[in-house]
Amino acid sequence: MGKGRLEAFSDAVIAIIITIMVLELKPPHAADPAALVPVLPAFFSYLLSFIYIGIYWNNHHHFFHAVQHVKGMALWANLHLLFWLSLIPFVTRWMGESHFTTWSVAAYGFVLLMSAIAWTLLSGVLIRHHGKDSVLSRAVGRGAKEWLSLAVYAAAIGLAFVNAWVSCVLYGFVAAIWFVPDRRIERMMRAQD
Repeated sequence: MGKGRLEAFSDAVIAIIITIMVLELKPPHAADPAALVPVLPAFFSYLLSFIYIGIYWNNHHHFFHAVQHVKGMALWANLHLLFWLSLIPFVTRWMGESHFTTWSVAAYGFVLLMSAIAWTLLSGVLIRHHGKDSVLSRAVGRGAKEWLSLAVYAAAIGLAFVNAWVSCVLYGFVAAIWFVPDRRIERMMRAQD
């Protein structure tokens, strides 16, 4: 089957996730700039989550640019990814409103870890469907960035019980390594043409 419906549905869900996150930001009741200070933790957790959702949207677009068609397993794998991404607004708000407490930071990392695992599963399903010689398979390769991300998330979850701020820095580190859109697929598609 074609990939268009899957892409359109995913784009819509991701747009809704971003909308929910921004609606969860509560403005201060006072009119002076000092009133913004108490909402800064919520804003920073929103900013980090917005970057993460943007990274997933960007990479999802690149992945499906290299995909020719999808089967039922890819639909389920994509829904699995969207499920975990849809929990990001919840843990974002919890982390921001609780001012980065241990459990909220660990839960945020757990959702990021599960999203990354879901991404890895989706990648595997698409590569199996298109074959080892496909553009997608050659572009992803061993997936070093993906495996590094999983390891850092796992470490950050544990470190949240030692120092939540170290975990937040690690979440920022993973976002930074993915911030520039993944160009592996673009390079492979240019090479193939």
